[in-house]
Amino acid sequence: MYYYRNMDETNELTQREKEILALIVEGKSNPEIAETLVVSIHTVKAHIESIFRKLNVHNKVQAAVCAILYNHLP
Repeated sequence: MYYYRNMDETNELTQREKEILALIVEGKSNPEIAETLVVSIHTVKAHIESIFRKLNVHNKVQAAVCAILYNHLP
């Protein structure tokens, strides 16, 4: 089984990261996320990289599973 990192105060997701994670769970693409949040695709990618690092995952599917399992949604 894959190990998802437990969240603590030092690596807790920001509100914006939680919003992006919720959109990832909905299956939105990076351009769709950027349009929804009125930010650039580069900003979305930076947030996603931070989410992956904090959750110890390597792709959006793993991030979505982690979000659902550990209630990391806004």
